[in-house]
Amino acid sequence: MKRTFEIQPWNVVTHEFHPEDKRLLESMTSLGNEHMGLRGFFEEDYSGDSLQGTYIGGVWYPDKTRVGWWKIGYPEYFGKVINAVNFIKMHIFINGEIVDLAKDSFDEFELNLDMKHSKLMRSFVVKKGEAHVRFEFERFLSADTKELADVFVKVTNIGECKVDVRIESQLDGDVYNEDSNYGEQFWNIIEKNQNEKTASMLMETTENPFGTPQFVVGVEMQNITSMNTVKATQYEKAVANTFEIQLNPHEQTTLEKRVIVVTSRDYSSIADLTNALHELSVKVGEKSHSELQEAHEEEWKRRWEKSDIQIDGDDAAQQGIRFNLYQLFSTYYGQDERLNIGPKGFTGEKYGGATYWDTEAFCLPVYLGTTNPEVSKHLLMYRYQQLDGAYHNAKQQGLKGALYPMVTFNGIECHNEWEITFEEIHRNGDIAFAIYNYTRYTGDMDYVLHEGSKVLVETARFWADRVHFSQRHQQYMIHGVTGADEYENNVDNNWYTNSIARWNIAYALHILEQVDEEQYQKLNVSDEEKEHWQDIVDHMYLPYDEELNIFVQHDGFLDKDIILDDHQCPINQLKPQERPINQHWSWDKILRSPYIKQADVLQYIWYFMDEFTEEEKKRNFDFYEPLTVHESSLSASIYSIIASDIHYEDKAVEMYERTARLDLDNYNNDTEDGLHITSMSGSWLAIVQGFAGMRVHQDHLSFKPFLPKKWNGYQFRMYFRNRLIEVRVDMNGTTLRLIEGQPLTVELNGQLVDVA
Repeated sequence: MKRTFEIQPWNVVTHEFHPEDKRLLESMTSLGNEHMGLRGFFEEDYSGDSLQGTYIGGVWYPDKTRVGWWKIGYPEYFGKVINAVNFIKMHIFINGEIVDLAKDSFDEFELNLDMKHSKLMRSFVVKKGEAHVRFEFERFLSADTKELADVFVKVTNIGECKVDVRIESQLDGDVYNEDSNYGEQFWNIIEKNQNEKTASMLMETTENPFGTPQFVVGVEMQNITSMNTVKATQYEKAVANTFEIQLNPHEQTTLEKRVIVVTSRDYSSIADLTNALHELSVKVGEKSHSELQEAHEEEWKRRWEKSDIQIDGDDAAQQGIRFNLYQLFSTYYGQDERLNIGPKGFTGEKYGGATYWDTEAFCLPVYLGTTNPEVSKHLLMYRYQQLDGAYHNAKQQGLKGALYPMVTFNGIECHNEWEITFEEIHRNGDIAFAIYNYTRYTGDMDYVLHEGSKVLVETARFWADRVHFSQRHQQYMIHGVTGADEYENNVDNNWYTNSIARWNIAYALHILEQVDEEQYQKLNVSDEEKEHWQDIVDHMYLPYDEELNIFVQHDGFLDKDIILDDHQCPINQLKPQERPINQHWSWDKILRSPYIKQADVLQYIWYFMDEFTEEEKKRNFDFYEPLTVHESSLSASIYSIIASDIHYEDKAVEMYERTARLDLDNYNNDTEDGLHITSMSGSWLAIVQGFAGMRVHQDHLSFKPFLPKKWNGYQFRMYFRNRLIEVRVDMNGTTLRLIEGQPLTVELNGQLVDVA
């Protein structure tokens, strides 16, 4: 755990700069607007360690897989987000000497991410001999005009002598991915243009042998400044405009750099793309800096009005939930149904920037509660539109139906670890559960009875082919899987996987009874097939231990060296210098240990909370929680919600604090690689489903709130079936208020309440 930023409710601020934390600072101050994003690296030169990452939504590259090539059915490539043109780059000179905070003497440093207005501000005073110059930077990626990035620089001479200032504003296409092979680059520059104050560049991804389309990205910059224009320059892989001015003592100058970024995802030809690039630049050029910023901030104001959670009495908790919602909405806000949510979003290269099951399991519930239903429906349509890829994945394994990928950009599996790629198959059930979750939450049956029914049937077909019937036990089993606990590979009968497969098939059968005749014919499910599916539902093997009265994570799990007593929690026996174990132990040692990466059995209990008795929930929580090291960012939120449900309030708050400040306090010592975007949903879930006890039960909304001891109160708004409801919990009790929509009846602490 490492806290590098000050505690402020709406801002992530530091006044200290330590070079060893540079990457951590960059991750924490990332910006995004769904169309594009970038880490919080400096505009000017920095010769120290840094990851200068700029990423474009939906733009990726199929890098050849070099692992597991001998395994039949292995993915042909590893899909990865690629570092794109550095459009904020500047070379800044004072009296002919370059500004570089890795080498220069400087003070009055401030780095400030303003979450309320979605902008990043930075300032410092650099000292070069007698020259003392203050630099102030401000940048935003527009939520109003998705293609717009804006950088505003103010330079003030605070010394007593004249200084010469020169700024070279660049579009730099000479970029790399850190994980590329042998310094390989993924872009070809196909066109460059510039004049006195503007410049543009077209870049195309390199050819690939896998049939993935090559992407073209067009970038154009306008530099608005009172400085003197010196020259426009073309380099081999960059274009630049250079400006200079001499500042008297206490004088200042400014430069605003407006950048438009478009991609071939939105245009049918390069000619159309270049025309749009120029037209957007002209349109943006007609507005003032303040007009552009106000439009951007107004959109964020609308988002916060729907989604902000207010916490009284705990600024660290307040900062945590806002930071997480801010970064989640910066990554995805449902404006493009072709996009999804990568675990690192636009904040780093790890996990390849692709789509995981995290979206359906953890993120969808947050969007259901904080945005209009179309946003969530776009996430469901994303999977429906990738059914062909899911067919391909199942066929690669010689199986029927559809196997949704663990990691993907286009529906085809593109991860390079077999144990994750084709063993962690529970994601099929998680995607089916997302359809159920959307349907019960919104009350909208249209999707599930049409597109959704196709997804349910094809995933059920996969499960029916993937199970095998044990003659010895007279039950259906699933061998050779990885459950949600990824510290257990190639196990037999993972309870969560078997349970979600059984539920997936049962739900498909349930929906088949409701679709109309036309859709039923399209689905082409025979009576014989349905009978087989029902037999699987009736006879699925689910490991259970009669002595402990718990659901067993998988066959053989209880044969591990597990010591549970009232005196010593197993995870407390681990030495601090060994944590996290995934950074200190061999994989062999992890596999043999009883330690659990994240919720596994408890994942399913969370999904279907009301189907288990309080005693069942307590027994399983009491057994598995002491063994869980929470080295997945997805873990703590589930434990927090279940702890709230079984009235372990201190544990619920402890787990909330972990999920809310996972990146802010660098709990897992890996935030420098990028933020844990998909798990940022966890803090909202822990408050709304956990502390407030929100459930959807038999088509109505219910709450069973409690107030954490350290808090004076909390308040949130949430959508439910075309209503926007405000919930306030404080020392006086719970208040419900209808903000939008028709009156409804809500269950509050077991009593029906009319909200109007």
